[in-house]
Amino acid sequence: MATKQIEVQIMGQSYLLGCPEGGEGRLLEAVEKVDTAMCRIRDAGKVKARDRIAVLAALNLAFDVADRQAAPSRAAPAPAPAPAASGADDPRLALLLQRLDGALGDDGRLI
Repeated sequence: MATKQIEVQIMGQSYLLGCPEGGEGRLLEAVEKVDTAMCRIRDAGKVKARDRIAVLAALNLAFDVADRQAAPSRAAPAPAPAPAASGADDPRLALLLQRLDGALGDDGRLI
């Protein structure tokens, strides 16, 4: 299968991504979801580091996918709200942050 390269912007930074022919629309939708999730976290103002924003966005998106797979018979859940830095407003996020902080170990706390 042929692959083409597409330049995209995520949180104002350019990325050159490989994409199979015919998959451009799906890739652009995924880029839009990631960009939206990262910008929402950045705009909340609590997290500044791009890599930490990316990890939080990835966790939120992965949690949404897992949540949908766990309950395929119910309607798709509403998009997750912008996370609070402490996770205090969303117990699911607080648990994810706690697990991520444990995995980071000496690298430091996420927030």
